Amino acid sequence: MQLTYDLPRKIAHLRLREMAGAQVETVRLSIELNNDFSPDGIVHGMELLNANAQLRACDDGCFVLVEESSGKPN
Repeated sequence: MQLTYDLPRKIAHLRLREMAGAQVETVRLSIELNNDFSPDGIVHGMELLNANAQLRACDDGCFVLVEESSGKPN
């Protein structure tokens, strides 16, 4: 998994699976969210448009990684 951020365009992309050789279709789910799907329906990535506003909507603009099992920041 890889998270990249294009600062000038304010776009974050979360790659969940390697796309090498995979044919993916980008589907616009909302005005600020695109998802990349393979033909079998697997999600390969997510793209957040206007990411600076979306990612700063909570936690005072800080990126917080939480371990799901414990509920504690990692």
